[in-house]
Amino acid sequence: MSATTSDEVNEVVLSGRQGRLIRLIGLAGIIAGILMIVVAIVAWVAVTAQLRAENITIPDDAPIFAGEVVDGPIDAFVQAGVINMHALEASGGKTYAELDQDDPVRETVMNASFLRASLFTSVVAYGVALFAAGVGIVLVLFGWALRIFVPVATRPTRTA
Repeated sequence: MSATTSDEVNEVVLSGRQGRLIRLIGLAGIIAGILMIVVAIVAWVAVTAQLRAENITIPDDAPIFAGEVVDGPIDAFVQAGVINMHALEASGGKTYAELDQDDPVRETVMNASFLRASLFTSVVAYGVALFAAGVGIVLVLFGWALRIFVPVATRPTRTA
């Protein structure tokens, strides 16, 4: 076995059937990628619409985005932090698990925890949509590359 030099060219010869199969796989990758991008956009829009429908406004004591309507992943994350801050203020710095069962503040802290979980769920949904779109882009690029590097097989012409 000898090492190849930079002047040598290695060539892969595919049969017509192999070339068609690789091009078909490339096309499948492109289609799957486009579908993933479309689904990601639909998910992003749906989560945004649901957040807007809740009409949640970030309070004035928020570190950023005070007065803004929650309609995106960063807004939802900030609002969850503000809810936690308010719940800890109401409970004297105690979490739900640390409060006595008969403490009247426990229900308020529990509701705050549920609200935070819902907001974090939307943040995760945005992340999954962004990930799906990224994977979709990669699939399109790989599919496109396969179709570029494997030329269309031409049938030999018959002579009379």
